[in-house]
Amino acid sequence: MPLLTALAISIGVLGGIATWLFVGPVGALGLQIWAAFVAWAAFFHSGGGQAALKTNIPAHVYGAIIAWIVFVLLGALAGPLGIPVAAGILVGLGVIAMVLGANAPALSSIPSSVYGFACVAGYTLLAGKTGTVLSASLVDNPLINIVISMVIGAVFGFISEKAAGALTKARPTTAHPA
Repeated sequence: MPLLTALAISIGVLGGIATWLFVGPVGALGLQIWAAFVAWAAFFHSGGGQAALKTNIPAHVYGAIIAWIVFVLLGALAGPLGIPVAAGILVGLGVIAMVLGANAPALSSIPSSVYGFACVAGYTLLAGKTGTVLSASLVDNPLINIVISMVIGAVFGFISEKAAGALTKARPTTAHPA
């Protein structure tokens, strides 16, 4: 089977399973399927394989932590500076930290750090979680929620790659009696 066809099948089937899990059996955990898909795409965008897992997961987590720190500090700085100025300064410092972090091999995927940052920021802002960044709850804490969602997505990417590889392997043929 051609690789693209195998990928279409494996990603399609596993994407359906992941969606079913996130909105069905584990739906009460509040995990974010869209963040899982971001990490899944990043896995393939980074070339796949164990190398992508080794750089993407740590980079996603790193970016997510930086975004979380931005939101924690934003509460303290917004009063004296105003939200636009405080957010601009904190995001600027966060970007510097993400890029400098790429000096460590495990954090070398700068785009994956940005994806982690963006997913935490998006979830925090759009789900109204600015007041819950220090919560210990999986549902309420954007850092915990997004990191778990993204790790699951990266693992699904790895599994879908392996499944596609299995589908592309030539099947042995048996001789038919004449």
